[in-house]
Amino acid sequence: MSAEQAETELFQAMIVRALEQEVTPFYEQWEEAGEIPRQLWHTLGQAGMLGIDMPEEYGGAAASFEVSQLAIEEIARMGFGGLASGYNIHANIVMPYILHLGNEQQKQAWLPAMISGQVLGAIAMTEPGAGSDLAAMRTTAERTEGGWRINGAKVFITNGLHADMVIVCAKTDPKAGAKGVSLFLVDTSLPGFSRGKGIKKIGQHASDTAELFFSDLIVPEEALLGEEGKGFAYLMQELPRERLGVGAQAIGASEGALALTLDYVQQRQAFGQRIADFQNTRFKLAEARARIDMARAYLNQCISKYHQGAMTATDAAILKLMLTEMQCDIAHECLQLFGGYGYTLEYPISRFFVDARVQTIYAGTSEIMKEVIARSMLGK
Repeated sequence: MSAEQAETELFQAMIVRALEQEVTPFYEQWEEAGEIPRQLWHTLGQAGMLGIDMPEEYGGAAASFEVSQLAIEEIARMGFGGLASGYNIHANIVMPYILHLGNEQQKQAWLPAMISGQVLGAIAMTEPGAGSDLAAMRTTAERTEGGWRINGAKVFITNGLHADMVIVCAKTDPKAGAKGVSLFLVDTSLPGFSRGKGIKKIGQHASDTAELFFSDLIVPEEALLGEEGKGFAYLMQELPRERLGVGAQAIGASEGALALTLDYVQQRQAFGQRIADFQNTRFKLAEARARIDMARAYLNQCISKYHQGAMTATDAAILKLMLTEMQCDIAHECLQLFGGYGYTLEYPISRFFVDARVQTIYAGTSEIMKEVIARSMLGK
C-alpha cells in the first residue's frame, strides 16, 4: 500500500467515525426540522472535516484533493444528501474561491474561521429572475466612499439561513454584461443584510435553503474578491471543482442506494422466493453496479485532469450531466424494488429518491450541460 492510499484510508475511517457519532443519531430530526443545527459545523471543524485539503497555515490538514471529494462522497453514501450539499458549498466551493482568488488578508480573515466551523460560508449567484442565465443578474454593487453599496436579492441559497459570510455575485458595471460582474465577501452581520424564511423543498430537507436580501448594504473596499469585473471569469474558472463535488455526491448516493437495496432484496420474499432471485431484480442491480463503476472511472479521470489544471468546462459538463442523471435513475430503480415500502418515510431509500432530484438542476441544469457539450463540438 502506498503512502497516499494509507492516508486516504486513514481519513476515510475518520470521516465515517465522525459521521456515525455526530450525524447518524440525529439526522432524521434535522430532516423534520428542515435545517442542520449551527453547532454541527463547529463539531465537524473540531473533527478535522472542514478544509481537509486546505493549507496547514490556515488550519487545514493539507490532505489531497481526492480526500476532500471522498468526504462529500461518504456523506452522500450514508444518506445525508442535505448535509452533503451544505458541506460541498462550504468546504468545496467557498473555501477554494477564497484560497484561489483572495489576497493574504482575506485568507487570514476567513479561512481559519471556516476551517474551525466558527464561520459558515455560502455563495449567492441565483436570483429570482436569473438562474442559469447569470449574465441577467440584477444585484448591483456601486462604488461609495471607502467601499461598495450592494442592492438586490438572491434565491435558493444553500446554507443561507446560518451563513456568516456569503460570496455575493453582483453587477459592478450593468452595461458590460458578463464582463461587469464582480464577487464580494459579505459579512452577514452587516446592516442591510436580511434573510427570508427557509424555502421548503421536496428533498434535502436538512439543507437550509434561503432567499437573501441586500438593501443599501455597505461593504469595505477589501470585501472585493479578486479583481473588479472578473467575477464571471472566476465563476467559470471554479465551476469544474463545484461539479466534481456534485459528481462525488452522485457516486456516493448511488452507492448508498444500491447497498440498501442489495440488503433488502435478499431478505424480502415474494411468491415463495427472495426478491433477489427474480431475473428482473438481478438485471436492474447489475446495471446499477456497471453504471456506478463506469461513472467512478470518469470521475477519477476528471480528478486527475483537475490536478494537472487540464480539466475543461466540457469535461465538467459531461461529468455533471452523466453522474447526476445516473443517480436519479438508480434511485428510481432501487426504490421500485422496495415496492410499497419504498414509498414510506420509514425506509431510507425514499430519502435517497427525493434527495437525488435536485442534482440535475443545481450547479447547472442537465439541459445547460448538454448545451455546453454541444458548443464544444458545434460552436454557438
